[in-house]
Amino acid sequence: MAGWYALTVVALLIAGYVLASQRARSVAGGNYAGMHSLPSYHGFYTASLAFLPALFIFAVGSLLTGHFAAQSAISAFPENVQSDVLKQGAALRETINIVRGGATGDASPEIQSAASNYAAATSLGEWLTWLLGTLAGVGGLSWALSRVSMNFRARNRFEKLVHAALWLCATIAVLTTIGIVFSVVGETYRFFFDPAIKGKPTVFEFLLGTDWNPQAAMRADQGEIQTAYGFLPLLTGTLLITTIAILVAGPLGLFSAIYLAEYASPRVRSVAKPVLEILAGIPTVVLGFFAALTVAPYIRGWGEAFGLEVASESALAAGVVMGMMIIPFISSLSDDVINAVPQSLRDAAFAMGATKSESVRQVVLPAALPGIVSAFMLAISRAIGETMIVVMAAGLAANLTFNPLAAVTTITVQIKTILVGDQEFDSAKTLAAFALGFVLFFITLTLNYIALKVVQKYREQYD
Repeated sequence: MAGWYALTVVALLIAGYVLASQRARSVAGGNYAGMHSLPSYHGFYTASLAFLPALFIFAVGSLLTGHFAAQSAISAFPENVQSDVLKQGAALRETINIVRGGATGDASPEIQSAASNYAAATSLGEWLTWLLGTLAGVGGLSWALSRVSMNFRARNRFEKLVHAALWLCATIAVLTTIGIVFSVVGETYRFFFDPAIKGKPTVFEFLLGTDWNPQAAMRADQGEIQTAYGFLPLLTGTLLITTIAILVAGPLGLFSAIYLAEYASPRVRSVAKPVLEILAGIPTVVLGFFAALTVAPYIRGWGEAFGLEVASESALAAGVVMGMMIIPFISSLSDDVINAVPQSLRDAAFAMGATKSESVRQVVLPAALPGIVSAFMLAISRAIGETMIVVMAAGLAANLTFNPLAAVTTITVQIKTILVGDQEFDSAKTLAAFALGFVLFFITLTLNYIALKVVQKYREQYD
């Protein structure tokens, strides 16, 4: 049904533009100079008034259809299922699977009845949504056609609609960010201060603890498993792997950007830059395989040759491969900002007797410093947020160590490990993931603030 609705909306969009444009040309009679707006603006305005109401009805109708279909299905469940939220959710998922043809096995008569109710309510809601959306679109189209005239300000009206659409997109982006922050902060507050959460740590125990083990014993034969929520092992693992990655990617990315921007010929640049940026398109799971199957065994063999004890999963292997991954972030952005430095600055340095390397070191790089710092911060943020490479190359062991040859884990890996499968958001283990996310957000914000201060202190401004 969604496909038919989309075709209807597209048909209204095209019909509105064509009819309004033709009517505007007919009204103008060739005297376009006397019209306030060109026929194309009348077409755009009419198409917008045909498209927007239909789109609004579809969005609202889809939400209401899903809600009422679910309520109709729930009404067919037994009393014991309706009174239990978890059983109700499981039964509703089974019902939806039956309607969509994805269920396996024999369903109970109650579930089959609920599936029939859900399918009937969904079908009715979709047809009503289509009918109301079509009527709204036709109504908007007809009203806009009646406004076509020589003096109608179709261009101004259409530009206001575009301005409103842009404002709405910006508002959604801002509200999404605010919603993410508030959701993380709210769940973090529950983790630390909600008395209903059992086994939660204090703020100081979380931030200063040296043991991380969110698991608890599920069976008696597992013995005593001490649950701990110490954040320091995760922080050290994250910083260790990120530092190794930046030590690998920083020099390689920056020096390659300087070479491509200042020394390479156009032919070499046209080949080397795309090849370098291919690294950004390699999936992280592929890099994880490369780290686990190639880099980690090589580092272990190298360490054993020198009598060093190297874990099969090490921070060094993950950091090296992660550094390879973020090289394009540094090289590409640094190359762009170096090329953006005015040529007049280079010419002035040459006129004063500076060599090529002196002009790059003393003029070009200071002028491009804000962009280079931004490139490094983007790369650091990307490294901090990486998960797949760490899982496959560094492991899940939360060890408090600064030894790059040992197995460590990171904040994002633990968030991924905790939030797997169906979760009960009333346990300390699940809420710990939100606390980790909040601290990670605060760390990233602090790094950005430090970078801003560094840029403000060392930036050189030119007239």
